[in-house]
Amino acid sequence: MNRIYCKFRLKRILVIVALLIASSIPTACLRSSLSTESFNTNARGDQDIATAFKNHSSNVQVEGEGIVIKVLPDDIEKPRHQRFLLRLASGQTVLVAHNIDLAPRVDGLREGDQVAFKGEYEWNDKGGVVHQTHRDPSGRRIAGWLRHQGKVYQ
Repeated sequence: MNRIYCKFRLKRILVIVALLIASSIPTACLRSSLSTESFNTNARGDQDIATAFKNHSSNVQVEGEGIVIKVLPDDIEKPRHQRFLLRLASGQTVLVAHNIDLAPRVDGLREGDQVAFKGEYEWNDKGGVVHQTHRDPSGRRIAGWLRHQGKVYQ
């Protein structure tokens, strides 16, 4: 009787372990697809900016991320902008001009920080500017945003 009970208990434990393993597979796949999606978005964003820069294009919707290489003084003329330089994975740099009259300032921004963005690219000979990183109060433009340390600013 004791032996039958042990076999039953062992089978039950094996079933529980198998269920635990099976339930962790979708989570691992989801994590993998999210990081792949993020990588694809960043690569596509870098390519969009590189193409716009090469073609001297402006008014181009872009999304990507980069590393802050310099935090610049705010532009204090209305509308006011928080400004910083990002280096993209491609090596290209862009100025981010974030309207702080329409969106909150990015808190605690420092050189070396990673910042993701969605906005509008404007060409210049230094690499370009990404602006419109906020909601449009009139609703005529696509809403942009900045993401820093898990917080979204728009």
